[in-house]
Amino acid sequence: MTEALRPPEEVMRLAVMGSAHRHRLSFMRLLLRCMKREAWRFHRAVWNLDDDGYGHAVYVAEGPLRSYSLVAFSHYLAPENRTDRVIATAWDTSFALFDGVPDRADIARLAENVPKQEAGRVTARELSVSRANRSVRLFDHVVESLAAGRQPDRTLVEEVGYLMRTTAVYGSGKLGAADYEANRDRPEFTAPYQAEMLSVYLTRDFTVDLAEHMARRRAPARAVGLEPTLRRRLGIGNATGLGMAPYLINHPVVLNQWVMARETALARVRALVAASPVDHAGFMTLVQRARLGVASWHTDDAIQTGRIAELAGDLERLESRLADGGFDGRRPWDRLYRWADAELSLEARELVVSLLLEPHGDLVDDLESLYVADEFATFAIDGAMTVAEAIAAIERDYGWALALDFSPRRATARFWYTSVEKLEPRLGERWEEAGGDLELPLAVGRDIQACRRDLKAFDAAAPLAVFLLAHPEHRHVVRRSQMRARHPYAEICDNVIGAAMRPIDFLRFKLAFFGAARFDPRSDRWTRITMYQDAPFAMELDGQPADDWFLPQVK
Repeated sequence: MTEALRPPEEVMRLAVMGSAHRHRLSFMRLLLRCMKREAWRFHRAVWNLDDDGYGHAVYVAEGPLRSYSLVAFSHYLAPENRTDRVIATAWDTSFALFDGVPDRADIARLAENVPKQEAGRVTARELSVSRANRSVRLFDHVVESLAAGRQPDRTLVEEVGYLMRTTAVYGSGKLGAADYEANRDRPEFTAPYQAEMLSVYLTRDFTVDLAEHMARRRAPARAVGLEPTLRRRLGIGNATGLGMAPYLINHPVVLNQWVMARETALARVRALVAASPVDHAGFMTLVQRARLGVASWHTDDAIQTGRIAELAGDLERLESRLADGGFDGRRPWDRLYRWADAELSLEARELVVSLLLEPHGDLVDDLESLYVADEFATFAIDGAMTVAEAIAAIERDYGWALALDFSPRRATARFWYTSVEKLEPRLGERWEEAGGDLELPLAVGRDIQACRRDLKAFDAAAPLAVFLLAHPEHRHVVRRSQMRARHPYAEICDNVIGAAMRPIDFLRFKLAFFGAARFDPRSDRWTRITMYQDAPFAMELDGQPADDWFLPQVK
């Protein structure tokens, strides 16, 4: 027996997507489970850095079939040039994930191009290109503390959570790197974004190794290394903006597969008939760990600060319910979800979804196979469908879109376009700025209404092919409608061009599926996050659990 999946019209609203939390099917978790299962080995093949920490290093990850190498470059960066903005042209560090093990010629070629980022070019031997800046306050404090022979201040480590923050991790053809399609058949890259997740994972090792190296060079006789548990509290930071938001609209089949995996996992857990006393105790511990994680989640954003405070109170209520018979009776996991849905905030309810999945790896981990998405198979339009059938499909699957009112100016206040300078998506204000003629076809709700209006004025018995010859502007909508018929979670069920739309909701959703935590919005258009915090480092993965870092440990 399986519980029915949550309806798309509920799950795919931006308010819900913007409350997403990482879970055991997040992409970082999949990578570490895979590498642990397959006994990957890691070593630092090259370490060529001077006393100030400038130079290059190479980290090699050896899998059962092939090896990959992170080539890291550390540079001097003037303080006035340090910025997370995409317009930056210089960074503290830059990286390339190399397919295989690079030789000297490869390293020399990368040294000429990778530090330049967009101004440089790489080859199909590179799977990703990235850059990162130091979190100056914590990085300098850690180096100074270790050089003085003491551990850094734990409170400061907890507050910041990382030594460096990436500002881009480019893959899939960017700057000349290998296209995803070229390597998608490799087993280690079956799940989404695995090359990028590997790059970030190895970058985390480099950031801590660099700090310890600088401390040793500063005070060879007195310096100490980071204590292992404190070391693991250091993740890798990231600053992410608008550029990734439209991906979720441009890849409806991929979006469907991501959500289908999580929602199927939730349905399986909710269908369980009973929970043992061991299950009860283990879940109580998870909730206690979640409270610790929330307590370490800080931001200056007023909206998110309020949501965190509400979440903390909701977790107290959840713990009280569990202590007061919350697991008694039949189908306790389903009753717990229904209680959270009725009584808690969206932020808390979506965290409960992640908590429900966590103890049930044997039941849900196989669902990572759902992440495989063949976008080409669904791209062709069925032109033989009649106009009447197309109208029926829209009215069946797009009730949310047909219910939107686009007549007020606020309902069409924004438009998405591509920046000429950076070739990345941007958001314009329709009634205040020029450029509306460059609008990208991302306003699905508005375009669905326009398509239906023209379909209704056409011969109902005519084939869609004839309709599209007369109205080629509706090709993208017809294609989406035919995809949606087979992929229930393929659409964001909201107005994505309205004044009330918050791009941060797109970012939060996608980053949660990556496995990010501690979302720290810097505006409604970009956020900072933490990745891999508490995970074992690459060099210790063989001796540590690979899958117990979802939440901080209860001390």
